[in-house]
Amino acid sequence: MVTFKRYKPILVCLFLLVQTATAQPPAPQRPRIGVTLSGGGAKGLAHIGILKAIDSAGLNVDYITGTSMGSIIGSLYAIGYTADSIEKITRTIDWDLLLSNQSSLRSIFMEEKDEYSKYVIELPWQNHNFRLPSGLLQGQELWLKFSELYFPVHQQKDFSRFSIPFRCIGTDVGNGEAVVMKEGEIISAIRSSMAIPSVFTAVDFNGRRMVDGGVVRNFPVRDVKEMGADIVIGSNVASGLLPSEKVRNALQILLQIAFFREAEDAKTEVPQCDIYIPFKMEKYNMGSFNDGGAILDLGIEEGRKLYPRFKRLADSLNAIYGPAPLKKNRLPHVNSVVISSFEVHGVEKTSTEFFVHTMDLQLGKTYNAHRLSNMVRQAYGTRYYSRIIYSLVPKPDGTCKIIFDVTENPFTFAKLGIHYNRFTGVGIIGNLTARNFFITNSRSLVTINIGESFRIRGEHLQYIGRLKNFALVAETQFDRFEVNTYDQYKQDGLYKQTFFKVGEKLQFSPTRNFSIGAGHRFEWVHYTPKISKGVEFRGSNNYNTLFGFISHNSLDKAIFPRRGVKVYGEAGRVFEQHPNLDFLSDGVPINPDSDTTRINTYPYLRTTLDVESYIPIGRRTTFLLSGQGGINFNYTRNVLNEFAIGGLTKVFRNQITFAGLQEGTLYTPSVAMLQGGVRVNVFANSYLTGKANVLFTNFVSKSAFFNNPDFLSGYSLTFSYNFALGPLEISTMYCDQTNKLQWYINLGIPF
Repeated sequence: MVTFKRYKPILVCLFLLVQTATAQPPAPQRPRIGVTLSGGGAKGLAHIGILKAIDSAGLNVDYITGTSMGSIIGSLYAIGYTADSIEKITRTIDWDLLLSNQSSLRSIFMEEKDEYSKYVIELPWQNHNFRLPSGLLQGQELWLKFSELYFPVHQQKDFSRFSIPFRCIGTDVGNGEAVVMKEGEIISAIRSSMAIPSVFTAVDFNGRRMVDGGVVRNFPVRDVKEMGADIVIGSNVASGLLPSEKVRNALQILLQIAFFREAEDAKTEVPQCDIYIPFKMEKYNMGSFNDGGAILDLGIEEGRKLYPRFKRLADSLNAIYGPAPLKKNRLPHVNSVVISSFEVHGVEKTSTEFFVHTMDLQLGKTYNAHRLSNMVRQAYGTRYYSRIIYSLVPKPDGTCKIIFDVTENPFTFAKLGIHYNRFTGVGIIGNLTARNFFITNSRSLVTINIGESFRIRGEHLQYIGRLKNFALVAETQFDRFEVNTYDQYKQDGLYKQTFFKVGEKLQFSPTRNFSIGAGHRFEWVHYTPKISKGVEFRGSNNYNTLFGFISHNSLDKAIFPRRGVKVYGEAGRVFEQHPNLDFLSDGVPINPDSDTTRINTYPYLRTTLDVESYIPIGRRTTFLLSGQGGINFNYTRNVLNEFAIGGLTKVFRNQITFAGLQEGTLYTPSVAMLQGGVRVNVFANSYLTGKANVLFTNFVSKSAFFNNPDFLSGYSLTFSYNFALGPLEISTMYCDQTNKLQWYINLGIPF
């Protein structure tokens, strides 16, 4: 008898074979799609067109990597912005502001506005030496823009937990190795990845000193594959190394050397792409942000060409693995946070209390990204800080701690600029500015113009109180010019003017855009004829003035503002004058007792007003409206305090600019000038401005020594180019009363 026990092993094996034969095979896993976006500066805006095509085709992206501009575009897409929304963001960004060391002029303290953004070079004094920064651009406004854009994911420190897992590449300056950034503060990671050597300052990230990842890995395909991507779509806007004949300046040489290693790395990255998209953009470079719209359009056009390929891929995957629902509304809806505590790192010369007080931070209050940015701008506007960044750390009770990482400005800066126009000639302008040099909470400066004209000015500004609402200002100035004289609008003489001023004022600034105050000044003016004409003065006059003033400045930029109003108005009393003058006729003294040479020394009232307004009327067009005026009441036979008419740039005391006449063409004790114009940004950093103005004189007081028409009208057309040395302005101007066409050139910002 055959027992079951004897055949049990055979039966078990047969059962297992049957089970194996009839079991269903495991369902194949849907391939994961990765996207890699290269660096390339402004050219990286073209990546957006590829992402738009991917969205339109219905492809779900599973992983993203990027370097430099690719890290910015890629991370925004990863955290949940659609390609369409990224396009809208980039088309409305003020790239000139973001890619500079400037903040909006509106955030700067009223007392600091006149000196802000005025000099070509600013060197800090640190450790007993003037130091060059690690890069040209700190990019405060760029940090703030990133803080606003990435606010919805402020609580997420692990980049793999974004709606699409993300990584970006930086370079450790200590060892030159690529660093794959996948956790920490996303804003610092992105800023590290785009820190082009010598252009942007290096960034500290997770204990490392970082610069642009493009130095070693500009196209990080290997990293998206390591994340798990089976199919890689690579968009590459990098043009590679320049041919040797096109390397023409020091910056190009530095960048060429810096990217040698990356060029070799790209040879191994490109073959790993399943869909490789190389862009040919020879007419653009990394800094072509003013052509951002054209680059975006180019990327969108390329995306349209690729759409059928993306669509076939999406349809094939859906046919094989089943339809995959598109991920929508990926961006977290986080609009505000409650700040319950804070930390401030980096304050040494100032204090935590001063920093927080300046921002008006209040614990337990709700803040959104825009409000936090404005708070930071308030602190930055004190000029005590060169960089302020913050991070938000969630707490168990649902509130947040805000951590500020502050870089203080050195207290002393040496600054340098250049200025030229026909009136002042060529001059090198040097400035030394020191804070807290004599007394805490103060700013002292000395500015000197050395060239065809000599000028020197000193100022001490002492803030009173913790909030800097009150300030006491003491100033002195010395000028020496050679000034042309005119008769019937024709040059007929030349004299040397020497001017000295010393004064003080107390002002109250309730906001960053408005001040009111009162002051006193003593002025001394000396005229020396160098080329004799008809009747003229020789000698000096001096007088004291007590005055009150109001000042308003809401301009967005110091140079070529787009919007805002600037007003300065003053009213005062000029006390008894002390002239020491001789009258000359063709160089020969005239009898001092004659009625012709009688001089009035009695006090008189004096008012001045200067208004300029800028209104954007299009993306590239700005409407300009301005007015200047002054009145010396009961000024009949007084001397050496008239208003000087002419010129397009305000460069000296009592000047009223007028399109159509050169500086000092006319002198009058009462004047009003009204001007309107339009400025068009024709292409990158270049502007065309047309102005028309009218001028009225002699309507309150009339000079006994100068004969002027009661009315003048004139026009100007100016081509401007804003470059490293400051704005270059080349103008032609015409006056109806002279029937003369004249040229006018101005370079840089005047003393």
